Amino acid sequence: MRPGAFRYLAATSLDEVLENLSELGDEVTLLAGGQSLIPLMNLRLARPEVLVDLNRVPGLAGIDLVDGELRIGAMVRAADVASDPIVTGSLPALARAAAFIGHPQIRNRTTIGGNISHADPSSELPGVLAAFEGSVTLKSLRGERRVGWDEFIVSTFTNSREADELVVDVRFPVRPGWSFAYDEVAPRHGDYPLAGICAGVQISDGIVRGMRLVAVGVSDRPVVLTGVAQFALGRELDAATIKELGKVGREEVSANDDAHASSEYRKWLVGTLINRILGNLVLEQR
Repeated sequence: MRPGAFRYLAATSLDEVLENLSELGDEVTLLAGGQSLIPLMNLRLARPEVLVDLNRVPGLAGIDLVDGELRIGAMVRAADVASDPIVTGSLPALARAAAFIGHPQIRNRTTIGGNISHADPSSELPGVLAAFEGSVTLKSLRGERRVGWDEFIVSTFTNSREADELVVDVRFPVRPGWSFAYDEVAPRHGDYPLAGICAGVQISDGIVRGMRLVAVGVSDRPVVLTGVAQFALGRELDAATIKELGKVGREEVSANDDAHASSEYRKWLVGTLINRILGNLVLEQR
């Protein structure tokens, strides 16, 4: 298959991108890693009028810690997120999740801004962004704004970016005293997960003081399991409590039913992953 005809612009500055977005608006499709866009174009499910390539634009990459947040430039590749010492040192759960994305060739092209903007409900990074209550920075000729994950990710393949805006970075708050982990179940490594969980827990004097759990691959966007977190507060995270939290998670989540897995199987996986992740987090803290 071949894509339909389109106009190609290889932008060389941020100003050039923003000017094109301001002038052409909905006619513009942005090309970052292209791991989702190019196959859609080849199948003619996506038919951009103007394709603006971001790969030569300086200033959209870089990883650093700023004011208690891990800031990752929109054009940083998944492979770099998985291996960068700043990420592995401050948010190892994010590095682990990035390592689950596809295969090496895909991770070397996929960008964090493009991945999260694509809003695939089975993708790992939006779920991790939700678990950390992170945000996205959007820029246009009108100015710059920060948008929380829950406002940015609307539903399957849908985000709240305006036509004249560009995602310039993604930010993950670093939470002192919290431990986070990510795990998933997929038919094969590199396949989309049937279910995944990003979990964070804050324990003081052996008691759960805070918990955050997010499921991916089960609905049209990341699902925050507030019921599980509320059940855990004030309890000791022993084997019995962890087992009960898995049951609460299975009951709380409303999972998709499709050709890859039934709703009941996905719910079972959510509970199993909760048990596994929380058990490992407790072991790490001992």
